[in-house]
Amino acid sequence: MATTDPPLPPSVHPSSPATPTGQTLKPGAIGFLDSMVIGLAATSPAYSLAAIIGPVVALVGIFAPGVLLASFVPMLLIASAFHYLNRVDQDCGTTFSWVTRAMGPWFGWLGGWAIAMTGVLVVGSLADVGVKYTLLTLNLDDLAENVTVVRVLSVLLILVMTGICVIGTELSARLQNVLIIAQIVALLAFAVVALVKALDGTSALGAISPRWDWFNPFGAGGAALTGGLLLGVFAYWGWESAVNLNEETAGASTTPGRAAIVSTVVLLVTYLAVAVAVVAYAGVDFLTENAGEEEAIFASLAGDVMGGWSWVVLLAVATSAIASTQTTIIPASRTGLSMARRAALPRALAHIHPRFRTPDVSTWLVAGIAIVWYLVVNAISENALFDSLTALALLIAFYYALTGLACAIYYRRELTKSVRNFVLIGVGPVVGALMLLWLLVESIIDQADPANSSTGEAWFGLGPPLVIGIAIFGFGIVYMVFWRLAHRTFWLERPGVADPELAAVPPRRSSRTAPDRNASGPDIHDRGNRP
Repeated sequence: MATTDPPLPPSVHPSSPATPTGQTLKPGAIGFLDSMVIGLAATSPAYSLAAIIGPVVALVGIFAPGVLLASFVPMLLIASAFHYLNRVDQDCGTTFSWVTRAMGPWFGWLGGWAIAMTGVLVVGSLADVGVKYTLLTLNLDDLAENVTVVRVLSVLLILVMTGICVIGTELSARLQNVLIIAQIVALLAFAVVALVKALDGTSALGAISPRWDWFNPFGAGGAALTGGLLLGVFAYWGWESAVNLNEETAGASTTPGRAAIVSTVVLLVTYLAVAVAVVAYAGVDFLTENAGEEEAIFASLAGDVMGGWSWVVLLAVATSAIASTQTTIIPASRTGLSMARRAALPRALAHIHPRFRTPDVSTWLVAGIAIVWYLVVNAISENALFDSLTALALLIAFYYALTGLACAIYYRRELTKSVRNFVLIGVGPVVGALMLLWLLVESIIDQADPANSSTGEAWFGLGPPLVIGIAIFGFGIVYMVFWRLAHRTFWLERPGVADPELAAVPPRRSSRTAPDRNASGPDIHDRGNRP
């Protein structure tokens, strides 16, 4: 087929080609605190904890805090990769742009596709949980059980949150500041009260005294640890939303990466506190028996722990899911923008709203596809919706692992110049990537068995989550090949290596410290085709 875009020389690696409207995202719209809050909110801590704490305890018993601690390790290592790659390239496409720099356009495109699809898979489910828990908080239990009401309100919630994303990053950040404070305070209050009741013997359930060996991730054995780690990775997933806003953050080369690292540490403290408190208060038997209730575990415990203040916990889960409904759209929409302006997707997706300076077309497209996915899958069954969430593990592990490998590959000439470079830029990200690849393989093996799915049914002889994951990757590969045949511009980009200055701490301020976001010429940080 004829190429519709003018070809670039093979050595050219554009930093940020102009959008069709000539607009750029609004620089300096948010600062470090806002960036960190968005990273926290995107993980949906209250919802994530509510969803995984029962299944994790069912797998590893009292060692649930240890599994959450172990799950934090690959997240921290990959967060380090995000930090150092963001110093190379403040592109809102993050993994897509970075992997393209380090490993070429084919891997880069697949990394971007995986990020975009995670938003499609999870946004509807988050909105569904947000609506249900809001209704429960307001004592509207009958409406919370009405499927039609919940679906209609969930779609409306997605539309409202998408509108806020389009109106502006500042408004999004202000909303997230309120929502994250509400849920973190509520979670910690719940943890304190539960722990006190467990220790003074007033728990209504099978309370047990916490011990230090609960933090041993290997206490439950290998197979159980693997399953627990898969759940733990899901709980931490989402912090990189802070980095997807790098083009709109003050101190774009360093602030988003630091915010991502700090947000993972805050999550660790919160998760460990709540996990210890829940296990101590409720005991292993209760949590194991209710493991299949998914996010309803907090609804079961809220009344026992908080008494008349049970609404606080329900509100925490509601605000958590609502906040993440918005922030989960951010990585997918920014990745779509980045891919489109590099001619890796249709140029229409690169449109930026002339007033709000946000990627309006890609944002609304992500929301629209997410709504369709939510309605179609939910119409099949609620369990099918849970299976689509389980498929997230494949996508998350894939693009996180790609990012870790890309960091070491891109900085490969700088790794032996100092111990810090070798550990933080090389070994750490690679170890994190290998851990996630191992979890990816284990996840594929686990999801191949239909008995491990929420429906318990077989699709084409495999578990539904694996079929969904294979279908998403398969469709992505087919579309990628089609786009390569029709538009070859993006595939003329070549891998490069980092400028030595970029490995310096702190980054030196010079004309080479950050790329010109309005430039359409070669990226001065990239060393192009050099071997």
